[in-house]
Amino acid sequence: MSSQAVAKYVAPTPIDNPDRQWPEKELSRAPMWCSVDLRDGNQALPNPLTPAAKIEYFQMLCAIGFKTIEVAFPSASQDDFDFTRRLVDDGHIPDDVYIMGLTQCREPLIDRTFESLAGVGRGIVHAYIATSDLHMKQVFGKGREETLKTAVAATEQIRARAEAMGDADIRYEFSPEEFTDSDLEYVLEVCEAVFEAWGRATPERPMVMNLPATVERRPPNDYADMIEVFCRRFSRRDSILVSLHSHNDQGMAVASTELSLRAGADRVEGTLFGHGERTGNVDIVTVANNLRVRGIETGLDFHNLDEIGAAVQRLTGMEVYYRQPYSGEYVFTAFSGSHQDAINKGMHRREAAGETFGIGWKVPYLHIDPADIGRQYLDLIRINSQSGKGGVAWVLEQDHGLDLPRAMHPEIGRAVQAYSDQTHRELNSREVMDVFEATFLNPNGPLSLMGYWPRPDDENPTMIHGEVRMEINGEEQILAADGNGPIDAFVHAMHEISDEAFRIQDYHEDTLGKGSDAKAMAYISLAFEDGTSLFGAGTDTNIDQAAVKAIVAALNRRTA
Repeated sequence: MSSQAVAKYVAPTPIDNPDRQWPEKELSRAPMWCSVDLRDGNQALPNPLTPAAKIEYFQMLCAIGFKTIEVAFPSASQDDFDFTRRLVDDGHIPDDVYIMGLTQCREPLIDRTFESLAGVGRGIVHAYIATSDLHMKQVFGKGREETLKTAVAATEQIRARAEAMGDADIRYEFSPEEFTDSDLEYVLEVCEAVFEAWGRATPERPMVMNLPATVERRPPNDYADMIEVFCRRFSRRDSILVSLHSHNDQGMAVASTELSLRAGADRVEGTLFGHGERTGNVDIVTVANNLRVRGIETGLDFHNLDEIGAAVQRLTGMEVYYRQPYSGEYVFTAFSGSHQDAINKGMHRREAAGETFGIGWKVPYLHIDPADIGRQYLDLIRINSQSGKGGVAWVLEQDHGLDLPRAMHPEIGRAVQAYSDQTHRELNSREVMDVFEATFLNPNGPLSLMGYWPRPDDENPTMIHGEVRMEINGEEQILAADGNGPIDAFVHAMHEISDEAFRIQDYHEDTLGKGSDAKAMAYISLAFEDGTSLFGAGTDTNIDQAAVKAIVAALNRRTA
């Protein structure tokens, strides 16, 4: 990089904190947790959650143990408003859970937020305003004095609306947006003024001061310094909860959060697996499990992390990265033979290790017992009845060149485990491939495809009028295939002989081999009317022919 390019950037000014204490402190208790999955996480999804998905996600968060959940930005859209109302009106909120609605410091938006919370038992109104000079000057064209007055006026309005809600337990959270890019003296001035305007905070009913790293511009130690100075200098520290909200722009959100907890913060806002704008929010799964392996009870239950991960992937359409700490598919695997050997020996000598090191868990290369979060160590070279779907898929990819779609992994995993259970021994790579071929390529069933001849329409080449010759329980039938493309036409033909409705749910294709010997491999999942789905696979020199073979294979599996 040229010196001119480097000159575009400068290191952030260090925080004046000569009496810093946090580097010597150790955490002994977990923070309060606030999930922002349904607001900050949802707004960053390519396809936001549907109302039904939001309800399921909310119930999952409650089951995990979250007591504060930011559910929406009610004034931003009718969908967010309606979802908040649905939670309240339909009784979805447990008695010990606070739901939180986000709003800017603008009068009509605040009123709309309170309308969404009408009738709630426990609620938090979360107001934010940008306090960085960058935002005030470049985005809003405002100065510091005007921003402070706006924050105070909004807080007074929130107080009046909260008092008008009678016995409802309405709390207040205030965020100086872009805290880590703001002048700390000015942030303290604004927060002191907002605290006084709220006037309802006590040690028993504290106000939340959420101090966000809205964009990660500073290293973790700077965030910790700012939190420590804020905690030391705020006049009524006993009546506020200092909350963290770390984004991961520089990949250090977890470190920033952990160091800032040492610096005195009480609460963490984040999302499962770090979903959120740009590079995401801090991953609460990682932070909570980090604390757990240090002997701290977190209050969050991740004993079924695989199920949680599968649900989040299904609801959001966003995959969990395969090396994501704790939750990724490969985090409890070892590809290196030396690592495998060390782990295998360590797993067999756990009791002796506990006596030697004086703790319950000490295994080479595994800092946590995978079973504690519903995972297992996968030895991806050795396949037996204990092998997982990731290991089986890896062997098929590495040894046979099959790039199975992720959604297919559970089915092939179960098939291989079932075969291993029958043989009561370890399987070699060829046997794993044999199970794949027998289960997905050539399963037993009543259908045998004799030929498929798709022909384009004379006037509209996108339309297909084809012919299917199929042997059904040994009897040949000729079927007409009409549709928008070769695969659609074939599906219509199959509907004529199928006892139940089905549709293509998932379709992946791959190439096996190279050059003139290359073949197409198609993987197709069929969804049936009772909610079940099954994969089939097909291979041919022609991708359309491979696809229809995969459909026949899936239908044969359905009748097995």
